[in-house]
Amino acid sequence: MEGGATGGHLVRVVSRRTVRPLTTVKVNGSHPLKDEEVEVIHLTPLDLRLIRTDYIQKGILLPNPPLSGDVLADALESSFALALRRFYPFAGRLASDERGDGTVTVSLRCTGEGAEFVHATAPGVAAADIVSSVHTPPVVSEFHSFDPVLGPDAAAIEDLPLLSVQVTELADGVFVGVTLNHAVADGTAFWHFLNTWSEIHRRSGGGGDGDLSTPPPLLRRWLVETWPVPIPLPFPKLEHIVRPQFDGTTVQECFLTFSTASVEKLTARANDEIAGTAAAISSLQAVLAHLWRAVCRARRLPPEQRTSYSVVVGCRGRVNGMPPGYVGNAMVFGKAEATAGEIEANGLGWTAWLLNRAEASFDEGDVRKSMERWARQPEFMFMTDLSSAGSALATGSSPWLDVFGNDFGWGRPVAVRSGAGNKADGKAAVYEGPEPGGSMSLELCVAPNALERLVADGEFMDAVSLPA
Repeated sequence: MEGGATGGHLVRVVSRRTVRPLTTVKVNGSHPLKDEEVEVIHLTPLDLRLIRTDYIQKGILLPNPPLSGDVLADALESSFALALRRFYPFAGRLASDERGDGTVTVSLRCTGEGAEFVHATAPGVAAADIVSSVHTPPVVSEFHSFDPVLGPDAAAIEDLPLLSVQVTELADGVFVGVTLNHAVADGTAFWHFLNTWSEIHRRSGGGGDGDLSTPPPLLRRWLVETWPVPIPLPFPKLEHIVRPQFDGTTVQECFLTFSTASVEKLTARANDEIAGTAAAISSLQAVLAHLWRAVCRARRLPPEQRTSYSVVVGCRGRVNGMPPGYVGNAMVFGKAEATAGEIEANGLGWTAWLLNRAEASFDEGDVRKSMERWARQPEFMFMTDLSSAGSALATGSSPWLDVFGNDFGWGRPVAVRSGAGNKADGKAAVYEGPEPGGSMSLELCVAPNALERLVADGEFMDAVSLPA
């Protein structure tokens, strides 16, 4: 952890601790429960198809807290343990079972062995070093636990936690980075956990969780009666599920914020351009269409080049058995496709309409059929599958998730940033923006030459709020 992509020794780890849920899961001293006492959660196809992806790594930059050093770490550890009481599966472990028939199963065992809590310092890094440029500094990757690891590592590497948090004290603030196994939860569940932890700390200072406004998690998995449980994977050993080969493209990151006024302007323009159709373009579709058109230009795609944009479509509230609060993976991707020439010639509204149609194509019956097929013939996802060959884009996360409500008791977050995991050419993550009322932020990875042209594109950057 010491020294990073910058080559210095900017982040120093002070301590690493194992934190267990305070109750719910009984632990025999420091030992896991006996096998017969352990609750087992069987993973669904939506979980298992992501098992080879990197852990989710996202975090928030907070202002200076009133406490510091071990006192701050101890207080945050206490509230973290209370949050784990509600999300106790995150304190468990993945376990694999080699069945002897050329298949292996993977399950989540609620052993209560604990999550990792890391306390670190970076006194030479200030908040301005992180937020003062559209370019993301390399040191941000040091604010998250673990180098990028894959989901199967949690079962293949002895005692690798599913969840790790790192609290890094900066010169004038603190960064709370959270790392979570993607086979266990998606981005919605990730922010649900962080919302719960921050509210517990804000309301009690770590002394109790009481009655929270953040709803409790729904831990029961969505399983269809025709699936084998647990679902066998077509590998004799878990380690045979390997990271796919990258194309070797080096990427650079940028962080772009669109003010509420800018989002409203793009949305109005997109809807005006398709007036007379039945479609209603959302603010997210308008912003992503603006990005798609600009990235096509920045990549200098020829007019005949096919290009695609894969966007997350949430299943919560749309699929029976996946209500709001569902903890697990509950999302599929919708895909819009066109040629670069069509994207350029037909304008913002038409491009946004493509994204609108991709989202509108969601069908619960299709999801069930697709997952039924998956249970019989598993196929695994990685971000490069969606944003490959320098012509595609894929966006995860959502601007509707509560990022800036994560006030631990000394002020709302200053910024959100992610770690090194799941970074590929064409990968974007969208977040709630810092300005109330509908602002959005995009964290984008593209090839360096394309990024250089993107941030020099006046048509695109006119909609972006530049850092102060």
